[in-house]
Amino acid sequence: MKYDYFIASRWRNRDSVLELARKIREKGKTVYCFIEGDGVEHKWRDAKRDPEEFMQDYESVPDWHKDFTVKEVFHADMNALKDSEALILLLPAGKSAHIEAGAAYGMGKRCILIGEQKETESLYLIFEKFYSSVEDFLGSIG
Repeated sequence: MKYDYFIASRWRNRDSVLELARKIREKGKTVYCFIEGDGVEHKWRDAKRDPEEFMQDYESVPDWHKDFTVKEVFHADMNALKDSEALILLLPAGKSAHIEAGAAYGMGKRCILIGEQKETESLYLIFEKFYSSVEDFLGSIG
């Protein structure tokens, strides 16, 4: 499947991520939301789970680099990123989301930042557009 947007953020930001995905779809656009996973089902990808509980389980997977489910999530997310026109980094965002942003930039994808970045970050120049709020971004996509 092809996507207009790929949302990168942190699982602890779940409610804001899901709301952004819903609002993008209301604008008639397609979006990959890592929380929904686009059909990749596993014990962690339950959007109703408490985000903190989810992260505690996920971050404590033994031998995570050999774990089948972790690899499945990686491949699903990276394939969706490859099939997306643009990446949205929704702040606050964690390490994985920032790695996805760098990968998207390296793939030649448009990179968009939503949220307040108060400190100077030279590598944030990978982002073509900066929006202080979800509402500002949504107003730009007609």
